[in-house]
Amino acid sequence: MKKVQINKTRNIGIIAHIDAGKTTVTERILYYTGKSYKLGEVHDGEAVMDWMTDEQERGITITSAVTTCHWNNNEIHIIDTPGHVDFTIEVERSLRVLDGAIGVFCAVGGVEPQSETVWHQADKYDVPKIAFINKMDRIGADFLGTIAMMKEKLDANPLILQLPVGKEDSFSGIIDLINMNQISWDEESLGEKFSTVDIPENMRDKAKEYRENLIEVLADIDDDIMEAYLAEEEIENQRLLDAIRKATINLRLVPVLCGSALKNKGIQPLLEAIIRILPSPVDIPPIKGEHPETGEAIECHARDKDPFAALIFKVSMIEGRKLSFVRIYSGKMKAGSDVYNPSRNKSEKISRIFKMHANKRERLDESGAGTLVGVVGLKDSSTGETLCTREHPVLFEKIEFYKPVISIAIEPKTHSDQEKIDRVLEKFMAEDPTLKVKRDDDTGQTILSGMGELHLEIIISRMLREFKTSVNVGKPQVVYREAIANKAEASVIFDREITGQRHFAEVSLKVSPLERGTGNTFRSDITEDTIPGHFIPAIEKGVMESFESGSLMGYPVTDVAAVLSGGSFKESLGTELGYTVSASMAIKEALSKATPFLLEPIMSVEIFVPEDFVGDVIGDINSRSGKIESLNPKGGTQEIKAIVSLSKMFGYSTSLRSATQGRGTYSMQFSHFDKS
Repeated sequence: MKKVQINKTRNIGIIAHIDAGKTTVTERILYYTGKSYKLGEVHDGEAVMDWMTDEQERGITITSAVTTCHWNNNEIHIIDTPGHVDFTIEVERSLRVLDGAIGVFCAVGGVEPQSETVWHQADKYDVPKIAFINKMDRIGADFLGTIAMMKEKLDANPLILQLPVGKEDSFSGIIDLINMNQISWDEESLGEKFSTVDIPENMRDKAKEYRENLIEVLADIDDDIMEAYLAEEEIENQRLLDAIRKATINLRLVPVLCGSALKNKGIQPLLEAIIRILPSPVDIPPIKGEHPETGEAIECHARDKDPFAALIFKVSMIEGRKLSFVRIYSGKMKAGSDVYNPSRNKSEKISRIFKMHANKRERLDESGAGTLVGVVGLKDSSTGETLCTREHPVLFEKIEFYKPVISIAIEPKTHSDQEKIDRVLEKFMAEDPTLKVKRDDDTGQTILSGMGELHLEIIISRMLREFKTSVNVGKPQVVYREAIANKAEASVIFDREITGQRHFAEVSLKVSPLERGTGNTFRSDITEDTIPGHFIPAIEKGVMESFESGSLMGYPVTDVAAVLSGGSFKESLGTELGYTVSASMAIKEALSKATPFLLEPIMSVEIFVPEDFVGDVIGDINSRSGKIESLNPKGGTQEIKAIVSLSKMFGYSTSLRSATQGRGTYSMQFSHFDKS
């Protein structure tokens, strides 16, 4: 297989709110690049990238899928990410390893809640972005309105590169403001054929105005363009593209394109923009890591000749085998070679390397810097861990994972299910770091915790489909937090003989409430005379571990300041174990005295409903003790923003469908914890 030069490689993600058309855009890209032989439709359950049965049945993306395609001698690695908030971790870990992203926006809905979430996730990782305003053929499509929302909600600096010709039913093509022509698509060829013609007379003035605006924006941030603009020179298209590319990579601009993926319009210019504007692995700063032992900063450049360094960004269990998705940042990885995992201080063997196409694979002998590949053979390594060589160890920053907000109790239906359940859940947890499992010793039930009702529903469905494991499911339980209302203190002496050694420790602790959302803190106010300094970390460990289970109902404790205020020490009897246990007992006693109370997760809810049903929907939210924050009209529908406690939102999707004759949609994401 001919190797593609690294500067002709693009690693991009497609990100958006649910139902903005991400997967349809990806399917069209695969079709026009020749990767797929037919157009896969989400609504028919035939999308290549939505290969899981649950994805096909529900018409949504659940797991991020990786594929590779080629366009004009360039290799494009694409990750199609989920748009539902329950699967945000899939977006987070994908953006961690991508060089560029396409934000897909619905021309009717504009910038929707999950669009904001994924956009800011991309901002966190400094990922350059292109915006594609999709569904220009839909009733209520508003190209300029969506751009205004991008400025307002995303704090983005959009640069319009295309104008739509017509909208809604009359949307027929786009005007390219760089080449100053109109592109129209042949519907009989499923959009494969397109033609460029002169701009219609009735749109020439508007096109000239927007091209002038484009040049003015570029002149503000590019000195060469500024000089040419002031001298009233004709600026070549290539100079404009070079300036746009530089500004996009430097995160100063977001180029905006438009089209209708479902109607096969606008995809080829989007592919050109991916190649011409978004960065290759050599165009972005080298990834920074550190030496696992010395902490020395290390930069890994995108070069095959450099020492090997890669990051595992996803683990998937396909047909019972562990498949690890890896981004190679520098050096080469060869099938059959050994690699080193510095997080676990272990060597692993790379059995096979694959180029991925959703759930299909193509064997590779080796892969170089700047690529996204699938790897089989890694037994112990998991998501967020680094792979490198023992001779040149490096440790990259781990991926942050979200904490679950909802739990259900599950019990196996049969004895054979009982034997399989632990093994099956272990595989799911290896795949999904936001899924947590614990056993309730009092009830004997297994407690499954996740990011939302849909998240847990999918897990239960996959247990049955993929592993033939049936379970009974208990009512969802909210994962609360505990906080305290007052200050308190406690002092505990621990003096006990364990396995022939006497352990002595006395610890006095004070606790006080902190502002909501602050988290927990610990500090010591004592001197070396009271307790030697080398025991303080053991005391802090005892305190922080005890915060994991509160005194009220055993939920994690938050927003508490713990202060070590006193204690005592006996020569030769003081031990780390003694101080850890003493601190743990003291903090539990202090918390129980400090008037503990429950905090429950409060959700930010956005509901889109036709005008006729607004009253019924608001009434339903009020009956759930929710607070309506705003009502915004959006092209024949109303956007209702509300704050509601999670415990009151169980089964809401059914209620909304009933109240709106199936025409209402909503999204929900965690906002904050507050007093229940």
